[in-house]
Amino acid sequence: MTVYHAGSRALQDRLGVREAADHVGRSIGPGIKPVAAAFLELQPLLIAGAADPATGAVWASPLTGAPGFVRATGPHSVSVADGPAPADPLATALTTPGTAVGTIALDPRTRRRMRLGGRVTASERGLAIEADKVFSNCPKYLQKRETYEVVPGRTPGADRHGSALTGAQRAFVAAADTFFLATVHEGGADVSHRGGNPGFVEVVSPHELAWPDYPGNSMFLTLGNLAADPRAGLLLLDWTDGTALRLTGEARTEIAEDGGRTVRFTVEEVIETPAAVPLRWSAPRYSPANPDPAR
Repeated sequence: MTVYHAGSRALQDRLGVREAADHVGRSIGPGIKPVAAAFLELQPLLIAGAADPATGAVWASPLTGAPGFVRATGPHSVSVADGPAPADPLATALTTPGTAVGTIALDPRTRRRMRLGGRVTASERGLAIEADKVFSNCPKYLQKRETYEVVPGRTPGADRHGSALTGAQRAFVAAADTFFLATVHEGGADVSHRGGNPGFVEVVSPHELAWPDYPGNSMFLTLGNLAADPRAGLLLLDWTDGTALRLTGEARTEIAEDGGRTVRFTVEEVIETPAAVPLRWSAPRYSPANPDPAR
């Protein structure tokens, strides 16, 4: 049984990478192997993505806790000790059993990442997920951050809502070296990582962003989702002061004659939360795979 749907297959065929995608796709399975379970339990940060059942808007949000707050409770199940705050745009989605949810655990210290998707299951507290897709990605385009600390007394500030990016938010996006992208399709949800040197995300206007889709593993899970359903959610983090900038809207992929790809995202709603994450990370060492965004 293939792990790809029609959206991903169409892109693989257009770009001539179906065989490579099939090879890489063999690494995707429903089970959480012991090495994956051990990796999860070391992480202080998990990014979750889903569609709000009420509005249909897709969001990505950070979940944090002391290492061990995320753990595998069985070969196909994960427990997250602390779910989203009541005001989080994913609060309803992540507490509604049956909701499709995607997650990514990214460790800047080791430049490792693991993606896990599935369905929300009933839980008395926090978040529980029954996994149906688990796999790791290569470290390409991941920035290395050697250490982190938990900042005592840091608590989230009031959310700032808008329908377009402010000047300060545009500068924040333009300086980013990492963001997380939540997408959905008929069979589930996914969260992926995008990274590059600062400037790789172009702020076209207060209502539009664009970024290059750098060469990867040829699976086209994210772009395949967008081909089937343009709804998307972005999360950008300030790795020093913990600010979280969440965006929801729609995205489309432009493919050039040479196969180069650009994703254009239209902003529909913005939520900025100061001090949303209690972690302060050390300065990044940029991935040697990052292209020069000026070229």
